[in-house]
Amino acid sequence: MADQTESSTTVDAAPARVMAVIEDFAAYPEWAGEVRSADVIEVGNDGRPAQVRFVMDAGVIKDEYTLRYEWSGADRVTWSLVEGRVLTELDGSYELGATPDGGTEVTYRLSVGIALPMLGMMRRRAERVIIDRALAGLKKRAES
Repeated sequence: MADQTESSTTVDAAPARVMAVIEDFAAYPEWAGEVRSADVIEVGNDGRPAQVRFVMDAGVIKDEYTLRYEWSGADRVTWSLVEGRVLTELDGSYELGATPDGGTEVTYRLSVGIALPMLGMMRRRAERVIIDRALAGLKKRAES
């Protein structure tokens, strides 16, 4: 993830609650705007999802792709693209940190590559939109 976009938000929920929302891939279509379906296709030795197949419709970009997940304890998850039709890169991470008031600071990093000609500025804008929508959806879901 050399060249990536990053954003953070504070969620009024404990880190364990936020991570539970992140791990619940079946519910992604309910809160992660562009995700139409998310199916766990491989589970790791730790019982957590290791590979997940997604169907995404982000207007101009529609794709079916698989991500590989690596979980680091209860406060970090990273992912990378295994395969996609239009996407050539989709690497990212969520990092969670407890706040003094019992909430969670969530930092989302993302790098996207697509098999279509796109200016770097437009790619960054697409990353920003994905991140902002995902953080807003995660916050709303975790706080409900």
